[in-house]
Amino acid sequence: MKQLGIAILLSMALALTACGGDSNSNSSTINGNWSATLSGTQDLSFNVTLTQSGSTVTVTNLSFTTSQSCFDSGAVASGTFTVTGNTGGVTTGSFQMSIQSGSSNSNGMNQLTLQGTLTNNSITGNWTLSGTGAGCTGSGTFTMAD
Repeated sequence: MKQLGIAILLSMALALTACGGDSNSNSSTINGNWSATLSGTQDLSFNVTLTQSGSTVTVTNLSFTTSQSCFDSGAVASGTFTVTGNTGGVTTGSFQMSIQSGSSNSNGMNQLTLQGTLTNNSITGNWTLSGTGAGCTGSGTFTMAD
């Protein structure tokens, strides 16, 4: 009888462990290197590193991979991310990012805004570009992948 009780306790412990999830998972964050492709009235691409702390996203290593004059090396970016769900290991959330041209940009003051949704390892949504620079207006859709 004692062995049956021990067997039942071990079975319950194993079942509860399986329900706990992966403690090493980083699925509720968007930390890492991302590549963005924007299409629409302009085609733009850039690479960036995102680091999440709460809902704030720090954006570093911004590097445009397409030729453009709206943002120079002094551009700054910031963002937000809020998890809206995590079902069966699939994380979803609301993502926003803004890129501002630097004050010394030779082609005016410009802003690129991205608003999208994260589903697992992909962010998709819409972008708008506005500003005083020549050719620095537009809109379209984007995809970011890590």
